[in-house]
Amino acid sequence: MRQLSLDNLRTFVSVVELGGFAKAGDMLGRSQPAISLQIKKLEEQLGRRLFEKIGQRQVVNQDGQALLQHAKAMLDINDDIFRQFEQSSLRGRLRLGIPSEFATTLLPSIVGEFSKQYPDVALEVTSALSRSLLDDKKRRDFDLVLALVHPDQQTQGEVVLEDELIWVGDANKAIATNKVALVLAPDGCVYRSRVIEKLKQQTTSWRITYTNADLYGLIAAIQQGLGITALARSSLPNALQEIRHKSLPHLGKIKICLFNQDTQHPQISRALADFIMARLKS
Repeated sequence: MRQLSLDNLRTFVSVVELGGFAKAGDMLGRSQPAISLQIKKLEEQLGRRLFEKIGQRQVVNQDGQALLQHAKAMLDINDDIFRQFEQSSLRGRLRLGIPSEFATTLLPSIVGEFSKQYPDVALEVTSALSRSLLDDKKRRDFDLVLALVHPDQQTQGEVVLEDELIWVGDANKAIATNKVALVLAPDGCVYRSRVIEKLKQQTTSWRITYTNADLYGLIAAIQQGLGITALARSSLPNALQEIRHKSLPHLGKIKICLFNQDTQHPQISRALADFIMARLKS
């Protein structure tokens, strides 16, 4: 009797959802050749190619899309069986501190999956500026913190990604080139500090037209034509677009770091950290 490998199916789903063999390997802890071999075995069993090469990328084809839904359903059944029969000690409360822009763009893609895998874990999320989250007194209020760190700054956190800072706005709104209008978070925001620092290094005039610590507030102001802002590329929301203009200076890089300080439930904190790292690197 022919039988598909659930391990190969899980690898296939990871490749599709993360957008590449290397990224799937990073999440699953396997080399890219090992990932490629699993996909090859799956294709040999089915007698169909599941990906086609477009440029330098392997893109899932029509047969792969057809397999994807069945594969996910089989994996869900497998995982449900284990959840039903295992006596898990992973329960309790996990307190996550995260900048608001990442809470908006990152959490929706992981909360459901994390809660499904750890149904007895209550996730408590607080959004604030990175400086506030990393304050020596407030840091004790969290088990896991995602925060932005200057690229030259030494940190005890785990560097997830060194990301590019980009100018962000509404592509349908014109940019005032004579005096750049800025929509920024309050003092203490890494983005705000970098924007002002870079603009002061050149002759372009600028002014701050609106201040709000919440990303939704910034998005609303930008869509009303009040100005532009800066964000890490990985936190760019769907409602906004990257803005390029010769009057806007290059903003450089930023480190996105995880600070795991949960000594009571280290396994749960590590699991959530892995979820976050996989999404940021995808």
